[in-house]
Amino acid sequence: MREDVQSLDIKDVTANWVNSLVLQRQIEDRIKALADLAHTPLFFGRLDYLPTTQQGQRFYIGRRHVHDAAGDPMVIDWRAPVSQPFYRASRKDPQDVGLRRRFGYTGGELTAYEDEHLTDPSEAAQTSKLLQAEIERPRVGPMRDIVATIQPEQDAIVRSGLSGTVCVQGGPGTGKTAVGLHRVAYLLYAHRDRLARTGTLVIGPNRSFLHYIEQVLPALGELEVQQATVDDLVAHVEVRGEDAAATAVVKGDARMAEVLRRAVRSHVTLPTEPLMVVRGSRRWRVPAYELEEIVRELLDRDIRYGAARDALPQRIAHTVLVRMEQAGEAPDDRVQDAVARNAAVKAAVKECWPPVDPAKLVLRLLGDADFLAEHAAGILTEDEQKLLLWAKPYRSVKSAKWSAADAVLIDEAKDLVERTHSLGHVVLDEAQDLSPMQYRAVGRRCTTGSATILGDLAQGTTPWATESWAQALGHLGKPDAVVEELTAGFRVPREVIAYASRLLPRMSPGLSEVTSVREAPGSLAIVPSDSLDEDVVAACRESLKREGSIGLIAADARIAPLAEALEAAGLPYLSPGEETTAESRLTLVPASLAKGLEYDYVVLDEPSAVVDGEPDERTGLRRLYVALTRAVSGLTIVHGTPLPL
Repeated sequence: MREDVQSLDIKDVTANWVNSLVLQRQIEDRIKALADLAHTPLFFGRLDYLPTTQQGQRFYIGRRHVHDAAGDPMVIDWRAPVSQPFYRASRKDPQDVGLRRRFGYTGGELTAYEDEHLTDPSEAAQTSKLLQAEIERPRVGPMRDIVATIQPEQDAIVRSGLSGTVCVQGGPGTGKTAVGLHRVAYLLYAHRDRLARTGTLVIGPNRSFLHYIEQVLPALGELEVQQATVDDLVAHVEVRGEDAAATAVVKGDARMAEVLRRAVRSHVTLPTEPLMVVRGSRRWRVPAYELEEIVRELLDRDIRYGAARDALPQRIAHTVLVRMEQAGEAPDDRVQDAVARNAAVKAAVKECWPPVDPAKLVLRLLGDADFLAEHAAGILTEDEQKLLLWAKPYRSVKSAKWSAADAVLIDEAKDLVERTHSLGHVVLDEAQDLSPMQYRAVGRRCTTGSATILGDLAQGTTPWATESWAQALGHLGKPDAVVEELTAGFRVPREVIAYASRLLPRMSPGLSEVTSVREAPGSLAIVPSDSLDEDVVAACRESLKREGSIGLIAADARIAPLAEALEAAGLPYLSPGEETTAESRLTLVPASLAKGLEYDYVVLDEPSAVVDGEPDERTGLRRLYVALTRAVSGLTIVHGTPLPL
């Protein structure tokens, strides 16, 4: 298939050099999409339909559609409708499938297969060993696709339609991130033309996380999906400052949207003087009360500030044209455009509807107590206003030490002035950590499209973490989204997730516990210590004797001393996001960056320090819950102080 594309001759196909360049780029992208992946087999399953259906056909299921030299299909794309029974068929509902076969691979080489005869009553139901082995494969390198192991409840979410927004609540190890990425791949398959025009975006919590997941979609042949963090989306200014937690909470509050709306609209002043437009030897007078009516009408329509400002000269020009017609003239659209560009009209527009710079507006709000008080009256308390104000106002946008929350405010103000471009579909992962204003920033990117929202309320580790998905979806502008819950865990061993779930009643009462399908006796070890650094290093050495990746997770304040201890012990280590190798399998992970990552074995340093490193107990316990649930095969907890659970 790749050679066929490489052999295409387009010299006499295109009409001009522009078309030629576009077509050549498409061919290059197609060749990239057809690249061989060394350890990724092209097929992983087979369906044999009953003789009475589908003409008793046999279909091989794989990551990509594969055809032979004659163009006949050899492997069916996992996203095709005919592939769906591979994930959904069961003994209770065989969906016309007589045989389902799973193939096992080692290093890209076919090594095993398993058969299920779904309509044979004499065959006992049993757990697939190949499925279990695939789930338990060592976590070395970046995140992999899960097309061979998608479960029925996951498949239902993956194949949900493009028109609706889906919110997935899933505990640790339930596969919500993989489900979200595979839903993107499915939507691109089912609605390729539409999404090619409108665009698709995956939003992650940080760069380490995006690096970890970046190979999933390319492995499925999808190369055009953008990836970004929320900070990337709102990067209108350079972020050099940091807010105190209390200040960040206020800046992230949804009430700030109304404060900004008031501040933007405050730039409009009602005309008090008539307008005189001179054209040739004629003068056309528009009285102040008519100008005021035009301005009030535009304000009442509540359209974008910039759009209204663009419309104002045309509305004034239309009024002048009415005067011309009443005087017996026959002006056309060209005359109206000329009047709209008239110096007197432009001066009047600038006077009553001046341009607004979003960054300068926020600069003034945070630096001018009177300006803030005027527009926050009845919305924010005096104490909240004091939290917002800079101790010393900055003179310019460039000199200001903007925080991440400030950048979100600027993005809101920018949208009040000019509409933000909307994409066809947005995936938002680790959504529970966003502030209401951050939700609004994401929602602006999919106002005319749909979204997949992924998260776990129990893992909300910011002071402004959302209390419920109903609140979050309201801020996002998708209140009618369907909320799905994944409760079957496939990653974290049962013993480990049960231990971590002891925190739920204290930090997220009412939330369902995850039930792990994986039994791994001895997967949890708790080690009291009188010499913390030495015992942590020893635990790392012990873990490195096993196959797979090792994550040493610790409170952010403990990273530096642990790094010194590892270096002194001669143990090389990586930073989050760096790819593991045969020589370097140990990653030193600050607790603040652990979310979304996974390791075969985790050594957790001093849980109480993880809790104490956060501004409040609930956030600290949630941070600890995240750290406890990063392990795939085993967790060792080393502590010198009493455990907080």
